[in-house]
Amino acid sequence: MQPVKLFSKGVVTGYRRGQRNQDTSISLVKIEGVTSKADTEFYLGKRIAYVYRGLKSRKNKITKRDTKLRVIWGKVRRAHGSSGAVRASFRTNLPPKAIGATVRVMLYPSRV
Repeated sequence: MQPVKLFSKGVVTGYRRGQRNQDTSISLVKIEGVTSKADTEFYLGKRIAYVYRGLKSRKNKITKRDTKLRVIWGKVRRAHGSSGAVRASFRTNLPPKAIGATVRVMLYPSRV
């Protein structure tokens, strides 16, 4: 049986910005394999997870085990430009160390 693909990889390229001002509440994400504005249509509304490692371990709410892994959840809002980047907003703004880091673009919720 083939393993099921649950997410696509993406890279945080920065925040939405102008020449002098940047808006840290909107992050720009480049999704792997997406090269045009038409390709981004499938990903609109999909969930994004930024997984990172914290300093101290905390108890996971689901598995009840101690873990250092944390997640910031977000959502793909709309396309950004014509080369396949998307704008995403997260529950809490992504920290600056997330720029250049990978994120998981989940293949749910489905809009089909």
